[in-house]
Amino acid sequence: MTDFAVLGPVAATGADGAPIALKGPMHRAVLARLLVARGRVVPVGVLVADLWVAPPDGAIAAVRTFVAALRRAVEPDRIRRAPGTLLVTEASGYALRPAPGTVDAWRFEEIVHAAAPPLAHLDEALSWWRGPAYADFPDAPWAAADRARLAELRLRALERQATARLERGRAAEAVPDLDAYVTEHPWREEGWRLLALALYRTGRQGDALAVLRRARALLVGQLGVDPGPALRRLEQDVLRQSPALDLVTGPARGPGPAAEVPPGPDLAAGVLARAAEAYDRVAGTRVRLESAVGLLRNLAVTGAGGLSAAREQRSAAVAAAEQLGDPELAARVIGAYDVPAVWTRADDPEQAAGIVAAAARTLAALPAGHHAARARLLATVACESRGTTDPWPRECAREAERIARGLDDPGLLAFALNAVYLQSCHRTGLAPDRDAIGEELIGLAARHGLVTAEVLGHLIRIQGRAALGDLAGADRHAAAAGALGARYELPLVGVFTEGYAALRLDMTGAPPADVERAYRELAPRLDGAGMPGLSAGLVPLALLGMRVRRGLPLGERGDDFGPYRRWVLPLWDHRELRDLPDPPPDLLAEALWSLVATAALAAGDRAAMLRARTALAPATAEWAGSGSGLLTLGQIGGQLADLDRALAAES
Repeated sequence: MTDFAVLGPVAATGADGAPIALKGPMHRAVLARLLVARGRVVPVGVLVADLWVAPPDGAIAAVRTFVAALRRAVEPDRIRRAPGTLLVTEASGYALRPAPGTVDAWRFEEIVHAAAPPLAHLDEALSWWRGPAYADFPDAPWAAADRARLAELRLRALERQATARLERGRAAEAVPDLDAYVTEHPWREEGWRLLALALYRTGRQGDALAVLRRARALLVGQLGVDPGPALRRLEQDVLRQSPALDLVTGPARGPGPAAEVPPGPDLAAGVLARAAEAYDRVAGTRVRLESAVGLLRNLAVTGAGGLSAAREQRSAAVAAAEQLGDPELAARVIGAYDVPAVWTRADDPEQAAGIVAAAARTLAALPAGHHAARARLLATVACESRGTTDPWPRECAREAERIARGLDDPGLLAFALNAVYLQSCHRTGLAPDRDAIGEELIGLAARHGLVTAEVLGHLIRIQGRAALGDLAGADRHAAAAGALGARYELPLVGVFTEGYAALRLDMTGAPPADVERAYRELAPRLDGAGMPGLSAGLVPLALLGMRVRRGLPLGERGDDFGPYRRWVLPLWDHRELRDLPDPPPDLLAEALWSLVATAALAAGDRAAMLRARTALAPATAEWAGSGSGLLTLGQIGGQLADLDRALAAES
C-alpha cells in the first residue's frame, strides 16, 4: 500500500516503508495536484494550465508521460498495460484514489475534526508536519486553498493540544509551546487566552495578567479592536482569582443530586455556557463564521429581539465571508440564513439589496457542480428581492425549486418553496397558488420534522383560505400554527394569528367598535415584532379598509399610512389618481388596487376605473387584502361588478 505525504514537501512511501522516487519536480507537481483534487478527476487541460504559465508545445503529451511514470512508481505491482487502480484514467483526465488512511493530511483532518481526540492522537498528528503543506509549491494557485485550510487546521490542533494539556494538569508543559505560538501568531486570541490560563495555573498570576494586557495592547494598537469576550472574561476572572479557573479533576461534590444538577433553565444555561466556552477554545475562523450564521438563523425565530439582532449581524457575517476569498464558504454563509418569511415586504431594503448583491457575486464565482449551494444562493436572491417588479428574482426562485426537487434535501426544498411563495405576487389572483405552496410545505415539513417550515406552511394557508373566503379552513391553520408556536417557543407566530383574529372579526361583520378594538390591541404587537416591513402603516390601512367597505366616514386624512400612503390619498383628493403608479407586487396589491378602484368610482375617472378593473380581474373570486391574513377591503367580485356598471353607464 502506497502512503502519501503533503504536510511538508510532497512525498510517497511504498508498502515496504521505503521512499518512492518521484523523479523531477513536474512529477511531484502532478502528484500534488491530483491529491488536492481528493479523488475527483482532473482533466488533462486543467493539469496543463496548472503546471505551466505558458504551456509549451507538446504539453499534453508531457503530462501523459508524467502520469505514466507516476503510475509505474506508485503502482509497482500493476500488470503492464493493465488499467490503474490507484492512479486512474477517466474520460479525458486523471484521478488519484488512495486507500483510506494513506494520506497524511487526510488522517490529520480526521483527528482534528473528531469531537474529543485524545492528547496522544493530537501529539502524533502534529508530528506529521515537516514544514508548510505542499512546501514544494509555495506559489501554486491550485494549492493555495488547501494549503491555507490545512494551516488553519494545524493552528486549531495546536490550540486543542494545549487545551488537552491544561485539562490534564500539565499547564507547565504547555507554557513554552504557547509562548512560541503567540509570538508566531499574535492575532489568534485563543492562543493568548490559553497561555494566560496556563500561567495562572502554574501560580504565575502576575505573568498571566501581563500576557492579557500585552494581547490587548497588540490588538488595540495594531488592529484597532478590543479583545473579544473570552479574553475580557479571563482577565476579570484572574483579577478575582475565580474558582472557575482552577483545574477540575472530578465531578462536583454537593449534598445530593439536586445540588449537582440544577433544574430547568438553570441547567440549560449551564450547558450552554460550557458549550460556548468549549467552542471558543477549538473553533477556527471559518467554522465560527458558518456557525454564527446558524446561530443567527435560530435567533431570528425567537422573538422581536432575536430577529432584530440577527438582522443587525447578518450583513457583517456575509461581508466577513466574502473577504476570505472563498466562494464556497461565502455561498454557505449567505445561503444558510433560510429563516422562514411570510411577509412580502422587506424589513430593511438597503440590507436586503446588499445581501442580493453578495449572493449575485458569489453565484458568479461559485465553481460548477455545487448544486445545493447554488440553489440556496438563488433562493436567497428571491427571498431578499421580495416586492420587486424585476423578473430575475422570480426566475431565481423557480430555478432554486427545480434544483431542490432534484436533490434529496428537504430543508433546501422548503427554502426554495419559501422563495417561490415570496415571488408569487407579480400579479393579482395568485392566492390559490400560494395556498398550494403552503399545503406542500406542511406535508414536507411533517415528513421530515421541519418545525419552522411547518409553521410557515400553516401561516401561508391562513392567507390562502382567507383570500378565498374559507374562514373555517383558515381557522384550522391558525389553530395549528398557534399550537406549534406555543410548543416550540416561537412567539412571532402569535403576531400573525392575532392579526388573523382581527381580520376574521371584520370579514364576519362584527361591530365596527369590536373590529377597531382588535386592531388597536394588535398594533403594539406589530410594532414590537421587530418587522418594520410588516408593521408600518398596517393597522391604519386595516381600519381604513373596514370603513371604506362598510360605508363609514373615512376620518381625518393623515400621514400614518406609511408605505401605503400614495394609494390611500386619492380617497380624499381625486387629483392624486393622476400619475399614480401601480401598487408594489406584494400581499396587499389587491387591497391597494381596491382603494384605487374606490377612488376612481367616486371621481368618475374612467381611465383609472379601467386600469383598476384590469388589475383586479384575475382575482375575481378573492377578498381584496385578505390574502395578507391581516386585513380586507371586501369581495373583489362585487367591486368588479360596480366598475362594470359605472363603465357601462359612461359608454
